[in-house]
Amino acid sequence: METTTTIPSDILQQAERLKRGTAGVIPEGGLEEKLWKARQENRPLRIKLGLDPTAPDIHLGFAVVLRKLRQFQDLGHQVVIIVGDYTALIGDPSGRSTTRPMLSQEEIAANARTYVEQLTRILDRERTEVRFNSEWLGRLTFADVVHLAAKMTVAQVLQREDFANRYAQGLPIGLHELLYPLAQAYDSVVIKADIEMGGLDQTFNILAGRDLQREMGQEPQVALFMPLLVGLDGVKKMSKSLGNYVGITEPPLDMYGKLMSISDAMMRDYFVLCTDVSLEEIEELLQRASKGEVNPKDVKRRLAREIVTIYHGAKAAEEADVEWNRVHAAGELPTEVPEVAIGPEHAREGRIWICRLLVAAGLAKSNNEARRLIEQGGVELDGKRVQDASAEFDLAALEGRLLRVGARRFVRIRTG
Repeated sequence: METTTTIPSDILQQAERLKRGTAGVIPEGGLEEKLWKARQENRPLRIKLGLDPTAPDIHLGFAVVLRKLRQFQDLGHQVVIIVGDYTALIGDPSGRSTTRPMLSQEEIAANARTYVEQLTRILDRERTEVRFNSEWLGRLTFADVVHLAAKMTVAQVLQREDFANRYAQGLPIGLHELLYPLAQAYDSVVIKADIEMGGLDQTFNILAGRDLQREMGQEPQVALFMPLLVGLDGVKKMSKSLGNYVGITEPPLDMYGKLMSISDAMMRDYFVLCTDVSLEEIEELLQRASKGEVNPKDVKRRLAREIVTIYHGAKAAEEADVEWNRVHAAGELPTEVPEVAIGPEHAREGRIWICRLLVAAGLAKSNNEARRLIEQGGVELDGKRVQDASAEFDLAALEGRLLRVGARRFVRIRTG
């Protein structure tokens, strides 16, 4: 589809706003054509997003796509969330070098419930249709699956980089994995999707939906791709499993503190993808920071306030800003420091190993992680850095002392 001069200017402006921050649209001009056709037919577009409920907490990376969906809703269009309770039994092989473990029905159900609860923090519930693809995939007979499989070739599937790499390396590819893009494509056919959104890692799956719709006599959906938000480590995409994420339900101060930890180079992407600040203002802020006219830290504080405001409100964002600045700029303690009880069962002959103390206090998940934190210089006891990972302390002498890990985590030790 190609954009033509017959498309009204306000439709072109809508498309321009919707393409902010996107990583691409296929075909070029397709979004404008869909918006214009929807107006002519006096109907809302059906915007599809497929979710495999494999991780129940929504983070800022995933919210990038949800916020774009909300923009479509604000223009009067219908969002259709496909919770892949059936495709999750297969497991999405996208970006995988090995076969993905299949989830149990119980795990899928629990994760799906959490997703639905959290989606409404961003989406308009009245314009959100939530469907579970077991509704139609679970009814297919083996003959139905064979009929669908005939519409996709092995050569097409092996065009996927992850499959091609595994095939070339002689690594196993399960037959069930080859069915995943076909099943996801069939979702688009069933709900008559006009547009499907997803990350760049879903390119093959979304384009497969276009192909299958065309094969089955439907007008192909437009593929609208969102970039993958890089996580706090500045290297890999934001992911709960990698621990480099900011959850949208995290307390305001935790969210604010994590955002203040990102590198200056990452600020533009976070502004564009995670806030509503205009592109013109973003560029002005970043240019002034690069010229030394404003402190980059102050620009980052603006970024953190904008994001916290979206999920917790302006008052909570301002309080988080004041608290963070008080602790980190003025070197003071947080207003509220949680207390943890460390009992004698964690000690040996009245003394406790520093790594065991960190684990018992909930500041490290394991002794090995605690050791790494110490070696990285991230552990302090009453403001003094702990440098020896083999250090031991008299348990009774730790009463009331302040244990700190990193920039944001404090606990007051209680031994009585």
